[in-house]
Amino acid sequence: MDPAAAAPPARTGISLRQLLMSLGEPLVELQAAPAGLDVEIRQVELLDPEDEPAASPGALVLAIGARGRAAFPALRAAGRDGAAAVAVKLDAPGQVAALSETAVEAGVALLSVRRDARWEQVDAMARAALEDAPSGGGGEAGGEQDLFALAQTTAVLTGGIVSIEDTTTRVLAYSRAGDSDEVDDLRRLSILGWQSPEEYLARLREWGVFQRLRASDEVIHIDSHPELGIRRRLAVAIRSGERQLGIIWVQEGSTALTEHADQVLVGAARVAALHLVRRRRELSADLTLTRTLAAGLLDGTTGPQPLASHLGLDAARPAAVLGFSYGGGEAAASELTRAEVSNLISVHTAARHRSALVVQADLRTYVLLPQLPRSIDLGTLRGWGQEISEAASRHLGLVLRGSVGCIVSGLGEVPESRREADRILDAMVRVGVATTVAALPDIQAEVLISELLALLGAHPELRDPRLTALVTHDSRSQGQLAESVLAYLDAFGDVRAAAAELHVHPNTLRYRLRRAEELTGLDLSRPDQRLLAMLQLRLAAAG
Repeated sequence: MDPAAAAPPARTGISLRQLLMSLGEPLVELQAAPAGLDVEIRQVELLDPEDEPAASPGALVLAIGARGRAAFPALRAAGRDGAAAVAVKLDAPGQVAALSETAVEAGVALLSVRRDARWEQVDAMARAALEDAPSGGGGEAGGEQDLFALAQTTAVLTGGIVSIEDTTTRVLAYSRAGDSDEVDDLRRLSILGWQSPEEYLARLREWGVFQRLRASDEVIHIDSHPELGIRRRLAVAIRSGERQLGIIWVQEGSTALTEHADQVLVGAARVAALHLVRRRRELSADLTLTRTLAAGLLDGTTGPQPLASHLGLDAARPAAVLGFSYGGGEAAASELTRAEVSNLISVHTAARHRSALVVQADLRTYVLLPQLPRSIDLGTLRGWGQEISEAASRHLGLVLRGSVGCIVSGLGEVPESRREADRILDAMVRVGVATTVAALPDIQAEVLISELLALLGAHPELRDPRLTALVTHDSRSQGQLAESVLAYLDAFGDVRAAAAELHVHPNTLRYRLRRAEELTGLDLSRPDQRLLAMLQLRLAAAG
């Protein structure tokens, strides 16, 4: 260890949680935190490859040049010397498990640094976090953007015109209005002045609206008053515990509000509370950290303890994962963004389960449902997923497939539920499933067939070369022999039913079957050859 490279001990230090909020994704990711997120970091130390591994108590050790397995000595030394955390770069994703296991054994947190990040950048940012925790001034704009997106999503789901205000009636965000004639005077004056006009506020106070919002989480209904320029609207309080943070207003436009507008508002208020708490505490990185910890739990690279500690969750309560996927073409046709889809899912799941967490990975969106009631069942979760899928179709014109992972006994088994959700979504794409939302018992056969096809696709040596030759023959001669054999097998050998499916005469199908057997040497009277032919020809048809 180079003494000149170590910063003098900070007078107070910061927690690992604060460090992650300061550095955060995508610069670094938390891989293990055996002592939780509240361990204190007092200084930053650089460990060069030539140095003997050592560390100071409470240090964040930047293991420069020690990639992959070469970081094992640094982790063990850090644990021995009482360091708080070690940051390393990974050569491959497969190294995470072994390094995390070593970090847990050593009792030291493990951070992975992006391969394209510069160590001097990590060093400078970590030291700056120690000297002066960031104020989060740049986070407020991001929070405003999140609130505008939430307002727009809520407007779509309720069929109304939405504005979000703080407790002083200052407008924080609002939805777009398609037709200016739909907007009433209260809405128009509030947006222009960024605060509701006093004469209208006096009326609302007179009707007891604000008193009811302060006292209740329920959605308040306010009748239209044409003589005052006020159309019918709904309102709900935004709360964090007992504290009111703001109000969401939904004004009815030229059409009636949707049937589920009340339920949507409840979910929207809970999502808005997360944004407003973040703004008030100037912790704009908190949601990112939550999503990072949740994503790590879903893919198994981070254990349950960091997320449970961060959010105060009971890791021993039942949990489950819902998965959703949509096609890129559908999203482009509807001009949807991933954020809009995530907002829709967030609002619906928050209305059903207060602790729901939404995480995006590639083109899939996952909902982590921690500390579920012990009485919950797959049917209830399937119903939640179906509501979301129907809302996406109704309001966004999007076909959203949904899967329900198994209900597990605690947060530590969440990766198992995520794997099951992925298996179901994979099968929906690979073999085609009529239903849009399913749990494994619903489509067990389709999932297993899908995985058998995936196995055949990944291992050409498991395929019958005669069937491969049949598909190649059709491709070269524009024939339909393989298609005809598969239709015959799918129809349980019923020539007439298969011929009708293919729109050909039964004798034409019989000729094609004889021709296929002559070309390949297959004997379709043998059950084993029929079974293999059905699987392999399905693989060819899907490809």
